[in-house]
Amino acid sequence: MTAPIPKDIPDLPAIPGMPVPQSSLVPATAVVTPVRRPLVAAYRLLIALAAAAAVTVDLWLGSPARLLSHFTIQSEILLAAVFTLQARRAWTARHPLPSSWTGATLLYVTIAGSVYHLLLTDAASPFSMTGTTPLTGWQWTANQILHTAIPAAVLLDWLLLTPPGRLHLRQTATWMLYPLTYLAFSLARGELLPAGTPARYLYPFLDVDAHGYRNVLADALLLGLAFCALAALLVAVDHTRPDLIRHRGKTGFRL
Repeated sequence: MTAPIPKDIPDLPAIPGMPVPQSSLVPATAVVTPVRRPLVAAYRLLIALAAAAAVTVDLWLGSPARLLSHFTIQSEILLAAVFTLQARRAWTARHPLPSSWTGATLLYVTIAGSVYHLLLTDAASPFSMTGTTPLTGWQWTANQILHTAIPAAVLLDWLLLTPPGRLHLRQTATWMLYPLTYLAFSLARGELLPAGTPARYLYPFLDVDAHGYRNVLADALLLGLAFCALAALLVAVDHTRPDLIRHRGKTGFRL
């Protein structure tokens, strides 16, 4: 007659000299096979082409050296490159770009659109540029694409076509390096250009001639804090929004 086998067998003590196996965390993207998403690829390529076309029109009709110094133009060039790579990866069923890249692009384009609509074109803003010569024709069209259509399209891509939970709060410090570098570049550019040069300072809140360094740096600090809050908000929303891609996969509908 054999003794009954106990239900709970205690863990055996480790044998001296034997290595203890280490558990490893494998990300889901390493085991889930990516699928081709041709409609997503087409949408992202369309965004990249629209950004590139609007930047080209601006450079063709204006001063390339001055326009390339704008935050909006620089962020749109970055967006065109990132979304072209994203479109290629969606078309060829490859893993998406790191979230540090896509999150930075999302933040910079959102900053450009927000500053334009809340500070530069709002008549109630102390930095409003509504009194300047209005843009017309192709310049007006390109301006609306860069500051309104592209930010809206990028936000829709993030909310509807990108898996949630990929952005992280630790990434926001790295994202803020570019706005900080741009502030230094803009102030240095203004100092190097002769006094009286048109558009010596590209944005009213960075105009040292009109406001002085003390006020400009104070405004820059407030804007920097607002940008940090915006970055944190994007991360928070990214971790609370529903996973629409997984839901579409379960229902048989996939973009």
